[in-house]
Amino acid sequence: MTDAVTGTDWQAWQDSWDRQQEWYLPDREERFRVMLDMVEAVVGTAPRVLDLACGTGSITDRVFKRFPDATSTGVDLDPALLTIAEGHFAGDDRVTFVTADLKDPDWAARLPYDRYDAVLTATALHWLHSPQLAVLYGQLAPLVRPGGVFMNADHMPDPATPLLNAADRAHRHARMDRARAAGVLDWAEWWALAAADPVLAEPTKKRYEIYGEHADGDTPDEAWHARTLREAGFSEARTVWRSPSDALVLGLK
Repeated sequence: MTDAVTGTDWQAWQDSWDRQQEWYLPDREERFRVMLDMVEAVVGTAPRVLDLACGTGSITDRVFKRFPDATSTGVDLDPALLTIAEGHFAGDDRVTFVTADLKDPDWAARLPYDRYDAVLTATALHWLHSPQLAVLYGQLAPLVRPGGVFMNADHMPDPATPLLNAADRAHRHARMDRARAAGVLDWAEWWALAAADPVLAEPTKKRYEIYGEHADGDTPDEAWHARTLREAGFSEARTVWRSPSDALVLGLK
């Protein structure tokens, strides 16, 4: 997947993004597996997917490997990650990428379809504060067809277990320190490489103009997500996977 014009190895950028994310989330692939299991269980093996806050297209990549007859719309605002996604999937007519700000009330008007079988997102919506996320859930409900599914995998710590949360955090950070010593890139180092790349330098500059170092959203617990999805119009909502710090919450339309 090397760009014939720029010589950029888009597969290498996709792989390096995955490694950087796995440093923070060692069970990332397990979350994706459960997510796709639930897609297959609820809507079958040829879903029309909305990859929400898609980044480099990590979910879409796994959707296509598992379900070759699927189609996907990736939506994001980050120009650098979208550049990688568009390069990685160049020539694949199963996917369309859309630039949109999920805080814009009219963001959904940019999508090519009115309804989707599955709306999927991972490690992204914690960039929003919970009132903004509640609004977004209300906007997502009409986009999911009756019988369709929404899933959000994200940081959802349980506030009722502060001692357990602290122990888990210490354990995770000890593991991360060992991985760093072995040469794994963290978030800041990965973005420094992108900023130094001739093709990604300008989109990375624009990305920092939009976001800064990191957004300052919050991380409500899984009960909040399930309750808010039901209030938004989903008939059922519950956790279908969790780790000590993260959860995958599903809403059934």
